Amino acid sequence: MSRINLLSQRLANQIAAGEVVERPASVVKELTENSLDAGASRLEIEVEQGGTKLIKIKDDGLGIHKQDLELALSRHATSKITDLEDLENIASLGFRGEALASISSVSRLTMTSTAGDDLNAANGDNSGWKVVAEGQEMNVILSPAAHSRGTTVEVRDLFFNTPARKKFLKTEKTEFSRIDEILKRIALSRFDVQFSLTHNQRAIRKLLPAKSDQEKQRRVALVCGPAFVENSVFVEMEGQGLRLWGWVSLPTFSRSQADLQYFYVNGRIIRDKLVTHAVKQAYRDVLFHGRHPAYVLYLELAPSAVDVNVHPTKHEVRFRDSRLVHDFLFSSLHKALAELRPSDQLVENVQNSDPFAAMQSGGVGGAFTAGSDSSYAAGNFSDQSRLSLAGPSSNSYSYRPNTGQPDVNAIQSQMENFAKLTADDAEVPPLGYAIAQLHGIYILAQNKEGLITVDMHAAHERITYERMKTACQNEELKMQPLLVPLSIALSQGEADCAETEKEPLLTIGIEIERVAAESIVVRQVPSILRNANIEQLVRDVLSDVLEYGSSNRIQAHQDELLSTMACHGSIRANRHLTIPEMNALLRDMEATERSGQCNHGRPTWVYQSLNELDKLFLRGQ
Repeated sequence: MSRINLLSQRLANQIAAGEVVERPASVVKELTENSLDAGASRLEIEVEQGGTKLIKIKDDGLGIHKQDLELALSRHATSKITDLEDLENIASLGFRGEALASISSVSRLTMTSTAGDDLNAANGDNSGWKVVAEGQEMNVILSPAAHSRGTTVEVRDLFFNTPARKKFLKTEKTEFSRIDEILKRIALSRFDVQFSLTHNQRAIRKLLPAKSDQEKQRRVALVCGPAFVENSVFVEMEGQGLRLWGWVSLPTFSRSQADLQYFYVNGRIIRDKLVTHAVKQAYRDVLFHGRHPAYVLYLELAPSAVDVNVHPTKHEVRFRDSRLVHDFLFSSLHKALAELRPSDQLVENVQNSDPFAAMQSGGVGGAFTAGSDSSYAAGNFSDQSRLSLAGPSSNSYSYRPNTGQPDVNAIQSQMENFAKLTADDAEVPPLGYAIAQLHGIYILAQNKEGLITVDMHAAHERITYERMKTACQNEELKMQPLLVPLSIALSQGEADCAETEKEPLLTIGIEIERVAAESIVVRQVPSILRNANIEQLVRDVLSDVLEYGSSNRIQAHQDELLSTMACHGSIRANRHLTIPEMNALLRDMEATERSGQCNHGRPTWVYQSLNELDKLFLRGQ
C-alpha cells in the first residue's frame, strides 16, 4: 500500500475543479456570481466556440486591489467571510474562495481589474493591473494594464491540460445553450443588473435593467417567453419571517417536463426537493396527470435560517425549519390558485397585441396578493339562481317534459341579458351570458370581448367537488376504530418518527401505538378511508413526514374519493339545459375556487376574443 502524501497545489486545485468546473457553463456561473457580489450593475459576457476557446466576462463592480490580485487565485482566499459567524449568515452568492483557483488550474486565465473604492483612491492608485496564470504550474505574472473601474476575466482554452475532461464536453451548440440557460437564471435573480451575451462575435441577448414592475415582467417575458407571462398570476405572501413573491402559471399552462421552473432563495437559484414537493402539492387539485407547473418564485428569509454550504456548486440548500418553509410555500400557492376566478384570467382590451399593456395590476393573467378577492362575487348577479348540490334527480337539471308552451320568464330573462351585452354602460359578468347549447356538451356564452365555450360536465364537476370539500371540512373528522388493530413492521427510524408524531397524526385521523422497537399498531383511521390500503397509507404518511416534515396523504386520499363522487354526481352530456340554467352554471363558475379546471386537471372553459374570431374569417385583412 502506498504511503500517505500531501497533494501538490496544482493537483488539489484540479480535483476541486472537478466539482466546481464541470463545463463552460459552470465557469460562467462562478464568474458572474463573483461580479454580482462585487456590486456590478452591468455585465458583458463574450463566448467563443461554446466556451471552450474563450469566456470573457467584464463588469463595473468594485474591482480588486493590486495587492489582492495574486491572492485571489489562491484556494480558500475570499473577501466575503472571515469567521464562523459569517459562514452562518451568508448573504453573498460565493463564499468558499475556490472558483478562481479551480478555473485557473484547468485553463489559461487572465484577470484585469481596477479598484474604485475610497482606499484605492486615497493611495493615488487609479491604474489597472493584470494577472496571468496558466494551469500547468500555476505561475502568476502581475503587470500594469489600462482598465476602467471593475474587473475583466478571460478564460481561454478550457481543459487544455486535462484532455480526459474535454472529451466529456458536448457539441458547441449544446454547451452554449447551457451557458444561455445559466444567464437566464442569473438574469431573473437580479433585475437591477444589465446583462449582454455574445457568441462567436454575434449578439445573442441584451437585458436592460428592470426597476419598475412593468420592466421586471418584461424581463420575465424575454427569458421565459411571452406565453408564460400571459398565462401566469403574480403572487405575494408574507408571514412568519418568510416572504414569497413571483409568478406562477395558470394550471392550464402546464409543461410536459419541469423545464420552466425557477426558484430563488435570497437571490440564489436552487433546485430543492422540499420546494418541488410543496409546489407540486399546491397544484395537485388542478394539474392534469403527468404535467408540470411553470413558475418564477422568490423566497426571502433571514440568512441564518438557511444553510447554503451543503453542495459543491451551491445548487441545494438546507432550511433550519424545513416544515415551516414547506407549509408556507404550500399554503401560499394553494391559496393563490384557489382564489383564481375567470375575471382574473380574462384581460380587458384583448385586441391589444402588446402583452405588457395591462401590467400595472401585477400581471396579464391577473394578480393575487394576500387578502385579495374576486371582483365578481356571486351576489353581484343574484338575480340568477345557484346550482343545487343535491343528486341529479333533485337538482336544477332534472328532466322537464316538453309541453309545447314557451317559458315566458325564460324568454324575458334572455332578452334582458342580450340587452346588457349590447349596452355600453351595462355590467357584464366575466363569463358573459349563455346564448346556446352545442351538442348537449358545450355552453356557448357571449361577454363584452368575445366568445366563451364551457364544458358543462367538467364545470359542474368542479363546482360539486368544491362544495363537497367545503361541507366535509366543516364537519368534525369522523374516525373508524379497526375491529382488529393492524400491526405494521417498520424500521426503527420510521417507528421513532411515528412515536414522535403521534399527536399530529391523531389530528389527521390516524391513531397509532408503538408496541416494539420496529413495530407499531394502527387502532383508528378516518372513516372515509376505511376501505383503503391502511398499511400502505401509513407507510406513505411516515415517509412524507421523514422527508418533508409533514404529510397531506390523508387529505389527498379523501379528496380523491370526493372527486369520484362529484364526477358521478355531475350533469352528463346530452342533457338539455335551459338558458337560465346555463347562466346559473356560469355564475357558479365565477364564484367557485379553481373553476378553471375540472377535478382531473382538464380546462372547463376556453375564451376566444372577437379579434381572434375575425382572423379565422380573414376579416379586416
